[in-house]
Amino acid sequence: MARVDMTETEHGGGGNGRPGSGSRFRTALDGLRRDRGIWRRGILIAAAAVALTLLMVFHAEIPNTIGNLGSLTETFLPWLGLFVPLFLVLALVRRSATALIALLLPAVVWLNLFGGLVADKSVPGGDLTVATHNVNADNPDPEGTARELAGSGADVLALEELKGDMVPTYERGLAEAYPHHSVQGTVGLWSKLPLRAAQPVDIRMGWTRAMRADVVTPKGEVAVYVAHLPSVRVKLNAGFTANQRDNSANALGEAISRDRHERIVLLGDLNGTMNDRSLNAVTSQLRSTQGAAGDGFGFSWPASFPMARIDQIMVKGVEPVSSWALPETKSDHLPIAARVKL
Repeated sequence: MARVDMTETEHGGGGNGRPGSGSRFRTALDGLRRDRGIWRRGILIAAAAVALTLLMVFHAEIPNTIGNLGSLTETFLPWLGLFVPLFLVLALVRRSATALIALLLPAVVWLNLFGGLVADKSVPGGDLTVATHNVNADNPDPEGTARELAGSGADVLALEELKGDMVPTYERGLAEAYPHHSVQGTVGLWSKLPLRAAQPVDIRMGWTRAMRADVVTPKGEVAVYVAHLPSVRVKLNAGFTANQRDNSANALGEAISRDRHERIVLLGDLNGTMNDRSLNAVTSQLRSTQGAAGDGFGFSWPASFPMARIDQIMVKGVEPVSSWALPETKSDHLPIAARVKL
């Protein structure tokens, strides 16, 4: 009996007649070694993982000629990472070594594309806090939205989708916090600092949905643009309809390129993400505060379950130090804010 007890202890049984964790691991490992199908199973999962990798690497090659499929893919590109844990579960269920190894490809590519957005890049300091919010023309509580924004702490506040009869409500609600403001068409700029040379910007809409003004700060002037690019739609018979948005983005990019001011801040609802090639006319000139100094992806739409960052704060000639989303209002967008160093 003594010999039996010693043998069980040596094999991790603890003397209770049951195999220990070490024994179970060795048994499982031996089973995998004898399982010759471990490399043959899961070929379809491995193929799907490779296809996902190619989609993320070559997303810019997806043509926009058919339903703007390329832009649609780029709008939700970060969400492709959700397939990695899904494929991982399937690979484990199938006990497929081939699929597990193949999954390293999309995991590495996704981390290369978006891993930098996950970490908090904000730092203390900064000279100017800016914010932007699409307040929604059908906002059921503009008074409450104005109160929320007045308490945001922003020095400069841009509003989009201002319905004409709601403008006085926002003017009253923001007057105490922001003594300077200008409304051009359906966009407006409110500021604690003096504004100069406020004027509309033509983005080929037929009516005014963009503006520009100089904000006079203690460290000099900053050119601030406010823009609301046209909405996009996903239709079964037409795909991703974004042509009007794309034309307006090009017009906005041209206006910014002609601006001789060294320091530029763009605030607004661009109805597109930084990955969308159709916004290149703008994104090639300015940098996103979220990408440079944000914490996470900073999704802003829809407010109830944010899936994409289509509201943007972009800069040139100033240094972003932090970027964040503000509390939800009664709009379908989240307000966003950033602090920059002049």
